[in-house]
Amino acid sequence: MNEKSKIYVAGHNGMVGSAIVRLLQQKGFSNLILRTSKELDLRNQSAVDTFFSKEKPEFVFLAAAKVGGIQANNTYKADFLYDNLAIETNVIHAAYNHRVKKLLFLGSSCIYPKLAPQPLKEEYLLSGFLEPTNEPYAIAKIAGIKMCEAFRDQYNCNFISAMPTNLYGPNDNYDLQKSHVLPALMRKFHEAKVNSQPQVEIWGTGSPLREFLHVDDLAEACLFLMLNYNGKDFVNMGTGEDISIKDLALLVKDVVGYNGEIKFDPSKPDGTPRKLLSVEKMKTLGWTYRIKLKDGIINTYALFLEGIKKNQLRLSEQ
Repeated sequence: MNEKSKIYVAGHNGMVGSAIVRLLQQKGFSNLILRTSKELDLRNQSAVDTFFSKEKPEFVFLAAAKVGGIQANNTYKADFLYDNLAIETNVIHAAYNHRVKKLLFLGSSCIYPKLAPQPLKEEYLLSGFLEPTNEPYAIAKIAGIKMCEAFRDQYNCNFISAMPTNLYGPNDNYDLQKSHVLPALMRKFHEAKVNSQPQVEIWGTGSPLREFLHVDDLAEACLFLMLNYNGKDFVNMGTGEDISIKDLALLVKDVVGYNGEIKFDPSKPDGTPRKLLSVEKMKTLGWTYRIKLKDGIINTYALFLEGIKKNQLRLSEQ
């Protein structure tokens, strides 16, 4: 892949896709193909095939997906399963049909069994039961991994897969019904600060441990793999470090400058007790993350405030 290669970034308006586009542009890749979901519904097989036939991309970053936190995953199970299966099936099959040189499929760390040993190594896939609250999403992502492997085995396609940990950063979604934990905490503490609320309620006990990777680091990892990795086995993308939800809440509270109290609601689900990725494979390949969590949160909150000022913040699903 070089600066003149025709590159399709599926899902370029999302947090991950937009980070990949920003990085590619910074690195001088100028021949990017981008379509919004209104311009191209990736769940429509015919439309996807027509797009690939017309545009003939050489390289594909498959970052498009229906995503959300525990509440969204639990509420919209059928949508999460159908939409994600349809998107990856259509794009991967079209990439094969139209002879794409290389495709990177992005999954999620939720593919691993709920009680798998920590840190989560790639070989633990399909070794136990999934976390029930996000099982449909996880099954769809596992199917994507297996599709890439199958097309490689049967047709010798250079389709690779990577599984990111929890992400945060520019262009995140702050809808409290559908967002992930970090942007939800940021919005809750900010609104509590602005409205002088005495306390902020947080789902669960605060005890689960989670790992967080800045989306700009993820974009760099994706480009690194596209340029340097051609293996069949999928690769974890993370920091190799985790933090409890309670400590994360205290960190976000400090960055936002909220002075009230935190109240945890143990009647709400915690999700998986711990979800830390083993990142030894990426380290061996030659890549490690660079943005520390507190620095990333400070940067993200500054962008959050800027987004409010410009009325550009994603406070509800788009």
